[in-house]
Amino acid sequence: MPKIPLRPAPPPLEANDVAIVGAGTVLWFVAFLALLPFHHRLTADGHGNWQWICLSGGLLGLIGLWYCRSRRAAIQRSRAQQEAESGPAAD
Repeated sequence: MPKIPLRPAPPPLEANDVAIVGAGTVLWFVAFLALLPFHHRLTADGHGNWQWICLSGGLLGLIGLWYCRSRRAAIQRSRAQQEAESGPAAD
């Protein structure tokens, strides 16, 4: 069986992680607020934990926002350090 040459891995895709996680976090909090008026009905139907699941999702989203912002800042510091070490770019 002939060997198939491997292609190099493509560079990772850049995405705005802060916006994505922020939107998800807002949606979790909106769902929590939307379920609050129905607390007694949800509890009677055996779904009383739904609103707390939404609140947990929102709180975990805040942790995710902190992580994404810290990661983005670390990447920017690393790129700035690499550019400083390589010297000024030739125009």
